[in-house]
Formats: sequence, C-alpha cells, structure tokens
Amino acid sequence: MFAPLIQFVREQYRTSDFIPLHAPVFSGRERDYVLETIDSTFVSSVGAFVDRFESEMAGYTGSARAVATVNGTAALHAALVLAGVKQGDLVLTQALTFVATCNAIAYCGAEPVFIDVDRHTLGFSPIALEAWLDEYALLDVDGNCCLKSTGQVVRACLPMHTFGHPVELDTLVDVCKRWGLVLVEDAAESLGSFYKGRHTGIFGRLGVLSFNGNKIITTGGGGMILTNEDLGKRAKHITTTAKQPHPYEYVHDQVGYNYRLPNLNAALGCAQLEQLERFVMAKRQLAAGYAEMLAGTDLCFFTEPEGCRSNYWLNAVICDDLAHRDALLKETNESGVMTRPVWQLMNHLPIYAGCHRGELKNSEWLAERIVNLPSSVVPELLS
Repeated sequence: MFAPLIQFVREQYRTSDFIPLHAPVFSGRERDYVLETIDSTFVSSVGAFVDRFESEMAGYTGSARAVATVNGTAALHAALVLAGVKQGDLVLTQALTFVATCNAIAYCGAEPVFIDVDRHTLGFSPIALEAWLDEYALLDVDGNCCLKSTGQVVRACLPMHTFGHPVELDTLVDVCKRWGLVLVEDAAESLGSFYKGRHTGIFGRLGVLSFNGNKIITTGGGGMILTNEDLGKRAKHITTTAKQPHPYEYVHDQVGYNYRLPNLNAALGCAQLEQLERFVMAKRQLAAGYAEMLAGTDLCFFTEPEGCRSNYWLNAVICDDLAHRDALLKETNESGVMTRPVWQLMNHLPIYAGCHRGELKNSEWLAERIVNLPSSVVPELLS
C-alpha cells in the first residue's frame, strides 16, 4: 500500500540498506576541529571551542547570550531555575512533546500542566492557554498567576516547537504578559527555524536548543541556553557548579550544576554550525520532495506554518486514523525504512497522569495520526 513512498525514500538516500529516521552528516571540518582539541589537551569544559560555539550560536540566533550545556535537558532544567520555577509551582506546557520537557519541570520540584496544541503548528496553542487560564487561574494581589483551586503559583509557560515548526509566538507572548507568566521556549528541535524573521528561542525570557545526535546539527550530546546578558551570566555560573573565580580556592556560592559542555563536543558543534544553513536548505528541499510526492494521496504531508521558515527537523505525515497510522508504521519498518509515531502524550505516562490539564482534543487527534518519515540530510542536496 505504501510502496511508492518507500521507493521515493530509497531513491532519495540511494541505498537498499536500512534507512534511519535521522542520522548526522559530517561533511565539514569536524575531524580537523576535534583533532585540534585533542592536540590542545583542553578537552573538558574549558577551551576555545566552547567560547566560540557560544559566540557563534548567539550571532546566528540573534540572542544576546548563549550558554552551552552538556545536553538539552540540562539546558531546560537550568533555564527553568533561572526563570524562578520553585518547588510546588505549576508550569504550563504541552502533552504532545518529548518527555525531557516535563522531566526538567519535575527536576525543579514543580508540576506540568498540559495545554492543547494547534493542528496547524503541532505546538502549544495560545488560544487553548488563554481558555485554561480564564477558567482555572487568577491574578492575586501581588500580580502572581495562581491556580484558583489550590493557590499554587503558575510560574512559567514552556512551549515546544514540534519537529522544528514554530508555534504562534506573537499571540503566546501577549498572553504570557497579561498573566505574568515567564516564557521559556523549548526550541530543542527548531535550530534554523524562524518565526516572522526572528529565530525561535529568543521570544521569551529564555530559550533552549539541543544538539543530540539526532538533531539538525550535533555535538554528540549538548544543549544551549539563549537569553539576555544578565541571565546569561547567571546561567554560566550555575551550570559550572556555581564556582566563584579564584586562582586556587574552591568557593561555591549556591547550589550549582555540573552542566557545562566539554570543549571536545563544542569543537564538533563549531564545524557543524558552519554547515547549518546548507543543512536547512537540503532538509527543506527534501520536505518539498515529500510534499510533491504525497500530493493527492491519503497521506497529508505537514508543511510549515504561515509566516515561518521551518527547519523540517523531522518530516511528518498525518494519517486518516489510528489503523492507517499503524499500517504505515508496520509496512515501512518491515521494509527497512525507519518511521516512528509521535511520542506518547505525557498525560498518558504514569509519572504524569495525575497532572492538571485542559482539554487535549487536538493532542489526542494528532497522537493517533502522526508518523515521522526519514529526515536525514541528503548529501546530494547539499549545495
């Protein structure tokens, strides 16, 4: 039933072997930079490539500061700490996300509240957010957003740009301002994606990127906090065990985290970042090919929201129903073409089943229909 799609994928990657969902491409100066780092002996969390990676990432995204971390989850955790999230607080996020989004909230002793997504972005819905706030929240005399039923502070809003497609950031920023919420963007999947000409991750007080092995560029493992100068200084401090500068004494002025990105990983990241725009263009060309090939079929290819430039990190199709989805997953994987369903909704996981949530109609609908297609950069499309 899906033979034309399988054939198309094999033609793109020019192989009869197993085709993964998303594999890294090392076509630049990765080997040179990594060997340079080894020769310098500065392979850990101090080194020239860490500083360079942070500076160049800030320049690319338009962020005032960028602070590298050992992985995206560590960056999320640190960002929420810097946002003031405390034990017992509530953080508004989406159920349609990877578990790291919610785990970072739990690390703070806070609880996620699940808000629905929009079908046209696959991400956090500002309309659903405002509806939930109007029904369940209030502003106290000090201007804090609180849950009516328990008095818990609703501290922050944590949207995730699903598969690299930006959420409706203008409206979301306005809602957060009216309700006194700190906006922290989980932009782990959206490096290279722009909303109305501005890079994702810089609309809120803090944003977070990921450089895991399956992301558009990789450091092997790694993350980045995007923020302003003041919070950037604090981010670097708390992610380096909160150690105060001193020639030889060990002085730590608060609870900190050993979250810094090693220089060895940053070297890889610098070489990858040099190729980012070429990667994005190649991925967008692959997405256009999928869209053309699937036009008129019973698989609806998901395209970027209006006014956005998406990186198409993971290409996605929307199936007719759950049975259609499962048939696609079975046939493609049995044919050696890796496809995957979207993550289980967070409220379906036992660890988060008891959390507050709004109506999740769109999330449930999408969870039964989304399938991700192979999305690695096709080397022949690099220009």
